[in-house]
Amino acid sequence: QEGSGAAEGLQRRCRGGWQRFHAGRGGRRPARERGRAPSRSSHESPETPRPGTRPPGGQSQRRGGSLGDARLDSRPKAAREGNSPNGSKHISALVSVSGHETPVRVWRGFYLSLALKAWYVPCLASLETIQELCRKENLTCKSLGITNRNLKSYEVEYLCDYKVEEGTEYFLVKWKGWPESSNTWVPLKNLKCPLLLQYFHSDKNEYLSQLKRGKAVILKNHIKALNPVVAQYIVKKAKQRIALQRWKEELNRKKNHKGMILVENTVDLEGPPLDFYYINEYKPAPGINVMNGITTGCECSDCPAEKCCPEEAGFFLAYNKQKQLKIQPGLPIYECNSYCRCGPECPNRIVQKGTPYSLCIFRTNNGRGWGVKTLQKIKTKRFVMEYVGEVITNEEAERRGQLYDNQGNTYLFDLDYDSDEYTVDAARYGNVSHFVNHSCDPNLQVFNVFIDNLDLRLPRIALFSTRTIKAGEELTFDYQMKGM
Repeated sequence: QEGSGAAEGLQRRCRGGWQRFHAGRGGRRPARERGRAPSRSSHESPETPRPGTRPPGGQSQRRGGSLGDARLDSRPKAAREGNSPNGSKHISALVSVSGHETPVRVWRGFYLSLALKAWYVPCLASLETIQELCRKENLTCKSLGITNRNLKSYEVEYLCDYKVEEGTEYFLVKWKGWPESSNTWVPLKNLKCPLLLQYFHSDKNEYLSQLKRGKAVILKNHIKALNPVVAQYIVKKAKQRIALQRWKEELNRKKNHKGMILVENTVDLEGPPLDFYYINEYKPAPGINVMNGITTGCECSDCPAEKCCPEEAGFFLAYNKQKQLKIQPGLPIYECNSYCRCGPECPNRIVQKGTPYSLCIFRTNNGRGWGVKTLQKIKTKRFVMEYVGEVITNEEAERRGQLYDNQGNTYLFDLDYDSDEYTVDAARYGNVSHFVNHSCDPNLQVFNVFIDNLDLRLPRIALFSTRTIKAGEELTFDYQMKGM
């Protein structure tokens, strides 16, 4: 699943039009924008569940989304079941496609196939959602981890509601891998999930403190229960927590650098961006080659002491022996490439190794959407991250810019170091830098970097610290690139 949840991402709003970032010499090349970028600035009764949905008696042990607009077909089960091309069972469903309900089939839980056309598309449903469908249809699938042994197993996914009946405390439980229609009330004494209980109470107290009311509602027949609005908020927070955890795991699977990526939202109910895909390097548009086929490298055995790649290009070595930046903004960085004799510990190999710091994508509390903060202290003039995205032509950037103008945000970054031919668009494809906010007093500075591609029209964009940055501090750079 690539991308899930509601989307806001970085809202890089412009009062007069869409804004491009610039990485020209000195970072002071006038922007060709039409405006300027400002600072961003289910409740269930306690009745006995239907056969096959009630968890086994005794204690419920904790051993450890949704399909969007899809819903199960209303036809009889026998009419819905069939065989896939490889002999496995499938589940028929109706999915809303562009506002029209379309019959689809879930093959092995991984692909959706239009029933009337030979067209397969990736299934955007989460693993848990497909597991729910399998259990509801009493199907097993080894690929999904649903076997005869665990088809009827129960694990607490989150807690939905609370009540007291005849002196006994009950919690409404959402079972992992089961649809919400299988939710059941379980006595507190049978629950062995302290962390989920902690989440439940903290979410409840947070909501009540926001409303400045902390009294439970007394219903008929003297059953003490939560206000339904509070219970709904708790469920939303639980779903958000699961979605953000899944997104964090996805980001860390896809990254290729040393530092970890964390995700945090203690501000609102916003989930992961809906249409954002994590990449580690430039994604060139058709017809654009971001690798120029370099076939030579330096012959150094000790790069700082000998004539190296920067000197061959007519510039100075960018780093000192402590791997600290020593050149001024506006000057390019030439790192050793894959054909150089020096090894991976060469002090002239910094940007190519990726960010060494653990960073956190977090929800800002002042309306600026998502931001990025460091979880480690960063010393001055150190490489922090690279700005990546789709590499497109200037003409395509102009077309996309008109669309972004209507949305009030943009991630266009002009590669105008030597010419103004290409642009990086990080709106849909990018890395952690996609979420970095603007500031007129930034702690990051842009530098142009050349490694395995010496085409001056296609530099890599690296962000270095301008000063010491404390752990927990937000990372920012100046979209207008007006210097440090």
